[in-house]
Amino acid sequence: MLTDTIFEDDRWQAAGLAALSERGAVAALAHLGLEPAEYEIAVLGCDDARIATLNGDFRDKPTATNVLSWPSEDLAAEAPGGTPWPPEPEDDEPHHLGDIALAWETCGREAAEQGIAFEQHVTHLIVHGVLHLLGYDHMRDADATLMERLEAEILGNLGLPNPYGEDDGPDGA
Repeated sequence: MLTDTIFEDDRWQAAGLAALSERGAVAALAHLGLEPAEYEIAVLGCDDARIATLNGDFRDKPTATNVLSWPSEDLAAEAPGGTPWPPEPEDDEPHHLGDIALAWETCGREAAEQGIAFEQHVTHLIVHGVLHLLGYDHMRDADATLMERLEAEILGNLGLPNPYGEDDGPDGA
């Protein structure tokens, strides 16, 4: 298994976070030509209070957010819109790409506000988090455009709609 899911909030277990994480993470790596069996990712299913603490501890933003990610190494491209460096798999064991955390209440609220299935939104956030682990970001416009295009392609491969709008494509935000 590519993902190791940790449940701090039992609602995530009932919602199938382990299967959603595996599906989204495998799709993201495969889309980028990486062999999922050579890597591992830890996924934490928690609540808003826990993610607010994590967000405060690691980003000095003590508020709830939908997803956080902690890459095990910096693979980011130097040039805006550039492709990040590929991770190097280990010889004898899976290479740990990093950790992802998701907050139950925020994910549920956002899915409801967007009028989409909770599972669809969580899958998008897993793909988003995995791309962060692989060095993709959305701080610069060119990077955001690349990351959003990849998210739309990966989700499309899973039969899910483009979260940025099917007709106008990524918005670069």
